[in-house]
Formats: sequence, structure tokens, C-alpha cells
Amino acid sequence: MLPARREIGTVVVCEDDPATLELLCDHLTADRYEALGAANADDALRLCRYKQPDLMVLDLGLPDASGLDVLHEIRCDEGLSARFDPELPIIVLTGRGGLHDRVRGLDAGADDYLIKPFHYPELVARIGSLLRRNGGSRTGPRRIGELVIDPARRTVRVAERNIELSNKEFLLLRTLATDPTRVFTKEELLRDIWGYRTLGQTRTLDSHASRLRRKLDPEMGRYIVNSWGVGYRLVDG
Repeated sequence: MLPARREIGTVVVCEDDPATLELLCDHLTADRYEALGAANADDALRLCRYKQPDLMVLDLGLPDASGLDVLHEIRCDEGLSARFDPELPIIVLTGRGGLHDRVRGLDAGADDYLIKPFHYPELVARIGSLLRRNGGSRTGPRRIGELVIDPARRTVRVAERNIELSNKEFLLLRTLATDPTRVFTKEELLRDIWGYRTLGQTRTLDSHASRLRRKLDPEMGRYIVNSWGVGYRLVDG
């Protein structure tokens, strides 16, 4: 039996050219990265928010916004309820090779700047170098009251009690914790965690939320709140 595949890290690839996006994702997957493709700024920010990647490769010329806007959005997000990791390593990959463009990108917060046309071996070498320099995952523990979620170690604790969660339960909790007290709609949770495109008649989300509520607080179920007809939110127990 072959050993289980062990991925080096998760990389969001934001590139509006479909052929280049597919090429990069295919190569990164072959090199043992989990590659998450995004064709525009909105998708890239959504993936950075919900998937908590270890690094992002970012084009500057995007159909819905400038890559510089994406950089600014991530770098300026701080605090306990931050939607993104402001220290996420970001490599700009763009056709804008002028000196002013490079200075502008680095000033906006890019950790590295690579100009198209590029050689993939150089890009993957820079990705590896950045991850080693930053010590892998940049996401630290998040505390909401007595609830502590550590995405890097994939652990959950309530007070001194360790909580064992399934993969989807952990992803649901981690997603809700990105913005405590905000109601996440059923549509966005099913889309971002389960990959559903339409709501349909599924009870998957409700079943997972119910089990997660009981595991976090078997007696009162305080942490996971069902906003009837809308979705779910996380509150301080």
C-alpha cells in the first residue's frame, strides 16, 4: 500500500487567465501542494477567509478589482475578529514588470514579485523559500470566550476540555469563528464547506451544526446559534 499523501501546504492561486490558472494548479498539486484556484479578487478573498491558506500567488490584473486592492484588504485586517491572516505570505505574479509597478506591489505588502513570462521551477522554489522562512502556517489560535480554536494544530478546546471533531465539523466551526456573532447564511456555508452550488433539500448543514453544538456544550448547546430561516452564527458561551 502506498503511503498517504502528505501535502506541504495550501496555496491560493489568483489568476484570471484560465489556461495559466489550470497550469499552475496542476503543477502545484503534482508538487504536493493543495492548490485552490481563484479567477478573480472576490474568489481569492473568499478562499483566504474560509480556507486559511499558507500562501497566495496573486496576479495584479483581475477582472473585478486590482490585485493591489486584494493585498491592501489582507494586510490591513487585524484583531480578534479579523477575516484574514494579515501576515499571509503573498507572491505577486504579473506581467507588470516596470520598476514603479514592482515598488508599488512590494510597498502594498507583497513578499515577493515575479514577472511574466515566468519559469514554473523558479516560482515553486520561491513558494518553498517563503514557507520555510515563515515557518509554515501563519494562522494562530483564535479565542472566543472559553472556546479556543487552533487551525494550525487542528485542535479545539472549551475551557480545559479537548473536543474531538470530524473534518466537516472542524471546518464549520473554523468558518463561524472567522467572524464571531455574524450570521453565516446556509447558502454560503454549504458552498464554502461542502461545495454545494444550490441549497436544495439537504439537511447536511443542520445535522453537522447540531452535532457540533452538542460536542462544544453537551448540557446547554450555547456556542452554535441557529438563526431560523437564515443560517448559523457563533457566540461567546
